[in-house]
Amino acid sequence: MGKLNLEAELNGPQLQAATALEGPVLIIAGAGSGKTRVITYRIAHMLDQGIPQSAILALTFTNKAAREMERRLKELTGKKLQSLTVCTFHAFGVKLLREEIECLGYRKNFSIYDETDRRQLIKDSLRECRLSPEETDLYALEQLFSKVKIGWLRWGEGADPGFAGVYQEYQHGLRVFNALDFDDLLVLPIQLFEGHPEVREKYQKRYRYLMVDEFQDTSLTQYRLMRLLSDRNVCVVGDDDQSIYSWRGASYENIPLFERDFPGAREIKLEQNYRSTTTILEAANGVISNNTNRKDKKLWSGKGEGKPIERFNPKNEREEGEFIAQRIQELRLREGLRYDDFGVLLRTNAMTRHLEEAFLGQNIPYRVSGGTSFFQRKEIKDILSYLRIIANQDDDVNLLRIINTPRRGAGKAAVAAVSDLARKNQSSLWNALSRWRYAAEYGQELLFQDAGGDAAADAVGHFMSLIEYFRMEILGGQNQKGWRLSEKTRLLVNNIDYWSYLVTEYNKNEKMARWKFLNIEGLIQSIASWEQDPDNPDPTLYPYLNRISLITRDDDTGEAGKGKVNLMTIHASKGLEFPVVFIAGAEDGIIPHRRSIEEGEGTIEEERRLFYVAITRAQRKLFITGCQKRRRMQALEDCLPSPFLAEIPPHLVEFHEADAECAADEAETIFARIKGRFEAPF
Repeated sequence: MGKLNLEAELNGPQLQAATALEGPVLIIAGAGSGKTRVITYRIAHMLDQGIPQSAILALTFTNKAAREMERRLKELTGKKLQSLTVCTFHAFGVKLLREEIECLGYRKNFSIYDETDRRQLIKDSLRECRLSPEETDLYALEQLFSKVKIGWLRWGEGADPGFAGVYQEYQHGLRVFNALDFDDLLVLPIQLFEGHPEVREKYQKRYRYLMVDEFQDTSLTQYRLMRLLSDRNVCVVGDDDQSIYSWRGASYENIPLFERDFPGAREIKLEQNYRSTTTILEAANGVISNNTNRKDKKLWSGKGEGKPIERFNPKNEREEGEFIAQRIQELRLREGLRYDDFGVLLRTNAMTRHLEEAFLGQNIPYRVSGGTSFFQRKEIKDILSYLRIIANQDDDVNLLRIINTPRRGAGKAAVAAVSDLARKNQSSLWNALSRWRYAAEYGQELLFQDAGGDAAADAVGHFMSLIEYFRMEILGGQNQKGWRLSEKTRLLVNNIDYWSYLVTEYNKNEKMARWKFLNIEGLIQSIASWEQDPDNPDPTLYPYLNRISLITRDDDTGEAGKGKVNLMTIHASKGLEFPVVFIAGAEDGIIPHRRSIEEGEGTIEEERRLFYVAITRAQRKLFITGCQKRRRMQALEDCLPSPFLAEIPPHLVEFHEADAECAADEAETIFARIKGRFEAPF
């Protein structure tokens, strides 16, 4: 492959960034400014200049980013790049320790513990110290050990000294088993470089050119490792305005640290945005300019003014979901967009339910990123499985899910025996359960003597009676109280005592148990809303289950290749872009998130950066919605708009009005698009 023509491929600042190879370099890469492109061309230019692959180390934030960078480099250079190192900090730590860990007293064939292994060792360490794992919040202890190891906390200075002995026992266990945990992959390389200058010098000579991507997302520990590894030709690329991960250790202050530790570093700003319209960028600039701890920069675009930002203040979450679903369908027809051209962004994954229901009602395919779909959460699937068994007792998959949830004494032995009987008789599991109950009632329990004894038989009988009772209540129409499906579902949840089950499962985390139970309440409320819909002619169990089943469909509603709407948290959207973006729930207490600030997981400036990231995901059109009232717990609360909305210049915003009839020519265009979908392709 010939020499690169950088001047033809890059703009002025990008060209400077790609060709500044010697000495410390700080590249401030604004949103949509072609950061990955610049890094790729920079490395390709290094190779063009005769710098060996083995002398270059590029550290990224995620494995996905590392793979993408390698792919682009191979396409650009046409080389195999076998000696080039592009990886995450943790992957580099593994590579380094495989070669040098014997200096720290470990053997080279060390193991890396995953979360399961780590938790088991913590349990064993608690027992060694005569403490009960069952009475300890293991998740909190894991977090404590991690913060102590990376130096965030010290015993007696933020860390409860009562667990210092357990920590020492845990560390001793890792040594005995020649194992490392995830934090060790960063901490031990630092110890190696600090305690063995000859090793540090060896790697400084090997990797003469160091690059760090997404620098604003690095932690202080990662910064220390980078600082020890290079003091000469180091280039860091990042955007302090997109630093949104302080809750997992990221520090935007690494940028001023870099400037302090590398005096005279060359600073290059990439401010031309290739993603969004001028309107969207002016809105983003207006918001982020209110942060004080940031590099001064102003994104600009050559894409033209574009469409105004549209705000809508629905009465409640249901109206918000319907508005977003209707706009998606409308824009698809008017502008020929695909479903995957839309990004719907939320502050938290807990807010997805109303949007999922709205998409379901409009037959809009979607996928949830950065979290679990509301209808795929375990507690929701448990209750839906009960309803499905009530509707169809021969549904083996759902029966297996709930026969012992909550626990009622029908353990693995009972399930195995029933499954074996069903196979032998080629029957459903429910039929096999009926045989067991009959055998127990008529003194033939020896047929199931290995299935758990009388306790298991009683559990099976109780379970079947429960299902039969609610089958009569919900399908038989004999409920004298005239309760609706939602009320009967609440009665079912109370009858199986699902709350006690959650408390037992999360005995050291009542907040989690309460959150999951509130999700179930949300499910019941969604059933109630569906029942009360005047356009719903048959608010009974079978239509409801048919409706819910559509959520888990794997196809794209027959439109091959048209994709799905992207429903995700703002955090999960970072690095992505969509022609049309909806930011839902732009209300005070959500954006900015009240709890995040109160619990010290973030600051108002970080919440503003998060809103900035959301705005800059949009390429052509941005909608922002915020409810007048929102249900919290079981009460409706008045909502105020997010204070960040007032920071968007008013001339960029239009408030959405009630739908107006479209013009005749527009209606004809829409009709033609619809008609085209039903016509044969030949």
